[in-house]
Amino acid sequence: MTDERGSGSASSLPTGTRMWPSKRYTEIHQRSLQDPEGFWAEEARKLDWYKTWDRVLDWEPPYARWFVGGMLNASYQCVDRHVQTWRRSKVAIYWEGETGDTRVLSYSTLFREVNRCASVLIQLGVKKGDRVALYLSMVPELPIFMLACARIGAVHTVIFSGFSSQSIADRVNDIGAKVIITSDGAYRRGKILGLKEIVDEAAKLSPVIEKIVVVKRTGEKIPMQKGRDFYLSDLLETADPLVEAEPMESNHPLYILYTSGTTGKPKGVVHGTGGYLVYNHSAYKWVFDIKEESVYWCTADVGWVTGHSSIVYAPLSHGAAIVMYDGAPDFPTVDRSSG
Repeated sequence: MTDERGSGSASSLPTGTRMWPSKRYTEIHQRSLQDPEGFWAEEARKLDWYKTWDRVLDWEPPYARWFVGGMLNASYQCVDRHVQTWRRSKVAIYWEGETGDTRVLSYSTLFREVNRCASVLIQLGVKKGDRVALYLSMVPELPIFMLACARIGAVHTVIFSGFSSQSIADRVNDIGAKVIITSDGAYRRGKILGLKEIVDEAAKLSPVIEKIVVVKRTGEKIPMQKGRDFYLSDLLETADPLVEAEPMESNHPLYILYTSGTTGKPKGVVHGTGGYLVYNHSAYKWVFDIKEESVYWCTADVGWVTGHSSIVYAPLSHGAAIVMYDGAPDFPTVDRSSG
């Protein structure tokens, strides 16, 4: 694993350099226009690559392929490289549920859980290139399974936990997802939503679904079909503690995210690995002026692309501490989120 870093340029200023934001922006912008491939190559070197690219860009309008021939892994960027440093003890996720329950995951804990869930996927027969659907509320298992999929090269699709069984079936059938991860339920405005029951209805419309993994969240009694349905806690009992991150070609699909469907049939948008990670890592730094001691809270749901980028892949690739909240942010009163 190499760790190739860019050095003092307009896009990577020396430590201690002070500059008015407008001037710094102008220099970065000019650099990106004068030598776009050189600019993005510098930004890409701030990630860890198994193999550097042969070409920065193949551009045949309207199609683009970034960092062609480069090999990296999104899960490695977000967990492995941090547990090799002092950040192993740093908080990765501060989580709170609507009922007041809390969890705190350090980077070493996140690393452990991502590896174990990657092992669970392998136990279920998931391989590189397979599709996995995630139908969960905002619990830590959601980013954990996203990173577990990325670790082994499976392509995940996150389905917003407010969507119906038909919406799940439409997306699952479209990509051929053979495994879906859900929970026994979710809390929303003081009520329990039966996510597993909704998935069961979707499975009747989705012959492609072979396995359903259930996270215990509410403790509700739910129907479990033998041979198809498994509690995550049971599968973790035999999970391997370490699954090596699989090197992925830069343009290997990382995830497929569907449009909402409000203006027509939902369309699956494929996001590659290298170009997506490089841009999000850089944009997060520029937009949020990330600091080591800061804590970041993106209030979007991971079911939207903002959640993918600003809750999971961008902040965790920086080794940031993030907040996740599961429930309605204005329940039981509107000042809930003011803490």
